Amino acid sequence: MASVNKVILIGNCGRDPEIRYLPSGQAVANVSVATSTRRKDRNSGEMVEDTQWHRVTFYDRLAEIAGEYVKKGRPIYVEGRLKYGKYTGQDGVEKNTVDIIATELQLLGSREGMGGPAGGGAGGAGGEDEFGGGGGGAPQRRAPAAAAPRAAAPRPAPAPKAASGFDDMDDDIPF
Repeated sequence: MASVNKVILIGNCGRDPEIRYLPSGQAVANVSVATSTRRKDRNSGEMVEDTQWHRVTFYDRLAEIAGEYVKKGRPIYVEGRLKYGKYTGQDGVEKNTVDIIATELQLLGSREGMGGPAGGGAGGAGGEDEFGGGGGGAPQRRAPAAAAPRAAAPRPAPAPKAASGFDDMDDDIPF
């Protein structure tokens, strides 16, 4: 039986990437991405925002691209896989970790501070709306982990779907 380990995040970068190079010369960049959900509190009736922080690791050319273009506060789209780990802290307690190993990266939102003309090497034109209005931000760069960056036709950012139960599922589910 085949298995799938895939994560898709659209969120804001929590800090500038930390880029380093392994002894083999492989580039590695780490960043944190914040995703938020809003819900109505049952008791008070107030809207409550729940923010989750995700540790994302980029490798090779994708790490170099992230180091150059990803900045704190910038909205990004990341695809990758989950990687679980354990380590023993300085206090001797074993702790669990969850990392996302990124395989795809897209910069979202405006080109503010990016320089260069619209549609150039760093991406296309974009709007300032932050996922809340009219269809999300415009993609700025998509870089597969194993491929060199190139100017490509912009791909629209995935539109968030409303939770509608099972109506939107395909009929050909394999189980």
